[in-house]
Amino acid sequence: MVKKFITLVVLLAILFYLIPYSLPLIFALVTALLLEPFVQKLQQQYKFKRIHAVTAVFSLFVIVIGFASYFTIVIIIEQVITFSQKLPSVLSEITMVVDQFIKKWELYSHSIPREIIVSLENSVEAIKNLLLNFAKNLTETIIHYITTIPGLIIHFLIYLIALFLISLDLPRLKKSIEKYLSADTKQRLTIIMTQLNKAVIGFIKAQFLLSLITFLLALGGLLLLRVEYPIILSLLIVIVDILPILGTGSVLVPWAIFSMMNGNQGLGIGLIVLFIVITVIRRTIEPKIFSSNLGISPLAALVSVYLGFQLLGFAGLFLGPALVIIVDTMVKAGIIKISFKI
Repeated sequence: MVKKFITLVVLLAILFYLIPYSLPLIFALVTALLLEPFVQKLQQQYKFKRIHAVTAVFSLFVIVIGFASYFTIVIIIEQVITFSQKLPSVLSEITMVVDQFIKKWELYSHSIPREIIVSLENSVEAIKNLLLNFAKNLTETIIHYITTIPGLIIHFLIYLIALFLISLDLPRLKKSIEKYLSADTKQRLTIIMTQLNKAVIGFIKAQFLLSLITFLLALGGLLLLRVEYPIILSLLIVIVDILPILGTGSVLVPWAIFSMMNGNQGLGIGLIVLFIVITVIRRTIEPKIFSSNLGISPLAALVSVYLGFQLLGFAGLFLGPALVIIVDTMVKAGIIKISFKI
């Protein structure tokens, strides 16, 4: 028993060690499982041979990903280059606004205790330094990602090759694994994989819909406010909104404050209104989208999203529904048995 336990621990340790180096293969396996229903449909409904069905689905997948990536990258690079060219003047303007604020503050600060004045001046200076550091870090990050492009291309090619080969060989892989499973385990595993497959696809669809809605709301609002670079800024808002802890307010609120400090009250108020609209609409439709795509009731989705957010913050918005799905899957598979009466 001890020997088996030690062997299991060692195997798990090796697995966790290898995971970072195996991400293209893991993503290829997950993608192959997600594309498998389309392959089977071509085989069963249109009598395609396995290799022809896999080739057709794989080719369509690559074409869609290729076109989406091309247009997205072209738009982003175009606006990033333009934005980078104007970044020095933007930073100069920010510094000038902060300096003007400090000078105005000095005129009205004679009747205020010295400690408060020093504290506020330090805060303003800290904000100024923070903005300058942010610009520096942003430039360094862009340069870093540009230098990683060759490596990303190699990883992407490995992912595509692995995806095609795994998809082609998936039935044989399933049979190889099933040889070591009992009938009961097979049945439970089938239920778990079916439910989790639906949940993963549903989660991706739900997250895509929420991100698309956020992007369209942000783009519409920025176009109405006549802001420059609306597409790249809308994408930035979506990316920040997806990241843990941060949200749309991390971009829109500081931007609104800076606009008001710069004398552009209309833009500042417009950005605050846009932030409120995006937040209210997202929080209203989030439970409904999660429930319809993840196969759980709207009440369960609402409770899981709310409790997840309260307990774990932004990450809980994802982990809450994920936990409910896993528990629901385990119950349906008979791994977790709930049988009590009051």
